[in-house]
Amino acid sequence: MKTQRLWKSWNTSFTHKQNNMTYGIVISSFNYGHLAAHAIESVLSQTRKYDKIWFVDDGAGDCTHLEKLYPQVEFVFRESNLGIVENFNNMLSRVDTDYVMFLGADNWLRSDALAQLDFKLMPHDKVDILVYDIIVTGELKEEIRNIYHASMFDKDGDYHWTRNGGHHGSMLYRTELAKKVGGYANNRTSSRTDEDLNLWDKMRTAGATVRHINEALLYYRRHRENFNKY
Repeated sequence: MKTQRLWKSWNTSFTHKQNNMTYGIVISSFNYGHLAAHAIESVLSQTRKYDKIWFVDDGAGDCTHLEKLYPQVEFVFRESNLGIVENFNNMLSRVDTDYVMFLGADNWLRSDALAQLDFKLMPHDKVDILVYDIIVTGELKEEIRNIYHASMFDKDGDYHWTRNGGHHGSMLYRTELAKKVGGYANNRTSSRTDEDLNLWDKMRTAGATVRHINEALLYYRRHRENFNKY
């Protein structure tokens, strides 16, 4: 009986909200229907629950089976592909939580990711962007390793990618500021879309405060169907 009481006490304190901020997550998919359930499950199993969850299938039509499985998720099924920037901006316009994170449906979160992020946002904190480290995994993980080897180290057969001082597509950011600076756009500096870099640059120019968490909270799956080819 004592063991049970101790477990309940630990579990309650671990899932307790650190502050009154609300958090939303947008899971985006295009041809990732066979991977998307893994991403959704990683969000639903968070020890600190998201306040709202959206899932968008940007025109591929391979995720309709998920709607009945996850009634707690708000699904958006597009009839045709909008592309990354227009799709993301449309979803951002729907977000009404204080903070939001975009997650690719081919990736997944560590189960305590939001709890770690929430812990770093003390009451009345003014942090606009929280960036954390990444575990790079998947069949083509060496592609990323070869380019960014200076900021990576081996971790249990995969690679821990340190993002201190930099951005990534699943950073947690203040919704109001992101909308104020115009949301996502193409940076047009390479063959990639660079929509996350564009948002990062605009928010930083607008005076956004950034905090880095030295924990790998996202598993980035590098595979043959990735849209962006770094």
